[in-house]
Amino acid sequence: MGIRSFAAELLLPSVLQAKSRNPTPTPSEQASAAVSFAALADKLDYLGKADVKLVREAFKFADEAHLGQFRASGEPYITHPLAVAGLVADWHLDAQAVMAALMHDAMEDCGVTKVELIQRFGAPTAEMVDGLTKLDKLQFSTREEGQAESFRKMLLAMARDVRIILIKLADRLHNMRTMTAMAANKRSRIARETLDIYAPIAHRLGLNMIYRELQELSFQHLYPWRHAALAKAVQRARGYRRDIVERVREDVNKAFASHKIKVAVSGREKTVYSVYRKMRQKHAGFAQVTDIFGFRVVVPQLMDCYLALGTLHQLYKPVPGRFKDYIAIPKANGYQSLHTTLVSPLGTAVEFQIRTEPMHAVAESGIAAHWLYKNETKSGGSAASEAQRLGSMWLKSLLEIQDETRDAAEFLEHVKIDLVPEAVYVFTPMSKILALPRGATAVDFAYAIHSDVGDHCVAARLNGESVALRTELKSGDVVEIVTAPGARPNPGWLNFVRTGRARSKIRHFLKTMEHEESRGLGEKLLAQALRAEGLLLPSAELDDAQAQALWQQLTRWSGSRSRTDLLVDIGLGRKIATIVAKRLALMMAERGSRPDAVTLTLNRFGGADDVAMPMPGIVIDGTEGASVQLATCCRPIPGDEIRGYLGRGEGLLVHTAECSVGRRLADRDPERWIAVEWAEQPTRNFETSVKLLVKSGKGALAQLAAAVSRAEADISHIEMDNEPQDDATELRLLLAVRDRQHLADVLRALKRSPPVLRANRQKP
Repeated sequence: MGIRSFAAELLLPSVLQAKSRNPTPTPSEQASAAVSFAALADKLDYLGKADVKLVREAFKFADEAHLGQFRASGEPYITHPLAVAGLVADWHLDAQAVMAALMHDAMEDCGVTKVELIQRFGAPTAEMVDGLTKLDKLQFSTREEGQAESFRKMLLAMARDVRIILIKLADRLHNMRTMTAMAANKRSRIARETLDIYAPIAHRLGLNMIYRELQELSFQHLYPWRHAALAKAVQRARGYRRDIVERVREDVNKAFASHKIKVAVSGREKTVYSVYRKMRQKHAGFAQVTDIFGFRVVVPQLMDCYLALGTLHQLYKPVPGRFKDYIAIPKANGYQSLHTTLVSPLGTAVEFQIRTEPMHAVAESGIAAHWLYKNETKSGGSAASEAQRLGSMWLKSLLEIQDETRDAAEFLEHVKIDLVPEAVYVFTPMSKILALPRGATAVDFAYAIHSDVGDHCVAARLNGESVALRTELKSGDVVEIVTAPGARPNPGWLNFVRTGRARSKIRHFLKTMEHEESRGLGEKLLAQALRAEGLLLPSAELDDAQAQALWQQLTRWSGSRSRTDLLVDIGLGRKIATIVAKRLALMMAERGSRPDAVTLTLNRFGGADDVAMPMPGIVIDGTEGASVQLATCCRPIPGDEIRGYLGRGEGLLVHTAECSVGRRLADRDPERWIAVEWAEQPTRNFETSVKLLVKSGKGALAQLAAAVSRAEADISHIEMDNEPQDDATELRLLLAVRDRQHLADVLRALKRSPPVLRANRQKP
């Protein structure tokens, strides 16, 4: 049986479903359905007979699964999977990918299970279909949350198998081509999603043809009037400039012929969307966009690219600053070409792109060139392999981000940050080239080298000179990172880092540190509360079966997943230590534990770590980290009488005993207050606020700074009244001091300064 007759037989279910709407399908409908599979079969000549047979079986399965389903246009639904499979076959993907393309909607729309697909077509094909299936069957609180989770599932699946994203992009491309029958609001939503996510992914993977078409179709559906107006303008310009284009083409062909360089010259026109984007970026009208037309020059060998460049520069004058060598330094998606802009005889700017045939294949097909060139020449294979390697590097980075980001919306945010077409190329001190997004900083560079380098970086040198870590990098910069073993990421870095990798690594580190600090605080609070019951906190050793059983019972009662989660919740104030301790004491009593008089005494007069040292509560020494915060309303410093408020999910907040804000909280939630005290030897300086009334005059601030410096304190921040008086101005200083005695010394020094009329500590 021939392929065409076999296709006609397999398409019988589609003909039947057409009859369900039209009892007598026309011969043209039957013929078009048969031809559609025949067209796919014609594209599968690169596969073996056994593989083609498997594809036939997958088509029959998909056709029966979609029986009775129709697209918005009224066509049988099977026409969509066939078209997607045809696009996939154009890239010469293997039989498994073509089969997955044919069945990509079977699980989502037809109730087919993954187990069924594994049994009939094997695990690899079933995994691809599953990776392409959205999570619509699960319940999410918002549409955006469900969409983000579906994107995360697809992106993680494609990181494991790049064929998944190629099928998904083919699916989205065909949907965009056939979206006219949909409602306007649905078209707009899908077009925006395509422009924000799918087109940048196609560009990131080097799929230039799909990237351009997705952008163009999205623009057409989002802004139909703008697209129509610009399309007409481009068409008119094409007619006006036809003579210029033809003259340039003739001159170029003659120049290459005289130098005996074998080339293929073709015209290249900007898409309507790229013209629109350039107009928006430059705030210019259509007439100011001069490089709508250009030329692509394809040469046989790598060295011919540079010979062709020299020939063109001898023919026409190049525009200074408009030459780019993407062959020596490829783009992040593997793209390689020489770009140069020349001035034509009529004064218009014309861009030329010069590349070899394998480079051209990679430029148009990107990561898909791996399959197109799998059995081709060595040069083609190496170019395709480079594109595959660069694409795979980005896909692997998605897995790293996922390991540190469990929230789907945050994951999608990181991915969007990385989908940046523009890039800068910088060098390590060992002359290795790194591609980073435009606007990337020294911190982004550090994390691109290694996460440990980023976590411990303290300074940077740019071209041998010290610069701030937030300094933006430019192409050609040589960047050196200075690290220190004790350094850790600064939360302020999140305000300027540009790459998703750096952002996710910083957030992950900060969350981990906060988690560990909160767990330690929770353990201290629970131990203290349990000592009030006359009991000691049970051991968490794995070999202590009784203690393990006790902790499991307690976590089940509290609703926590583990002992660690319970302690973190206590440290963050989500659960009250005294309530948990009373429940734990009751459980321990059921197992025969009794309150101990010595433990009760320790709770009243000392700590469990050192009986001789009185420690009635949590000791504050300045090393507590994010789990313990000093209230900004009263800014306590060592020497102040203090108390701790366990906020809901905020950790421990320390107020002075006389703080009015703290007193209101105590009246409202008395059970959330715990005893805290200062350590005998704090490890750092603490900030407090001072209010000054200063005579206006030249050099007043300098005299204040000198007085603070003589008292061995630091000014962290300074504020001034918006409307200063003629004779005096009120200033508020944030000073870093050791304790109350040090603050008193600083205030005395300020009062002795000539400009100061009044100085006192600011209280809430």
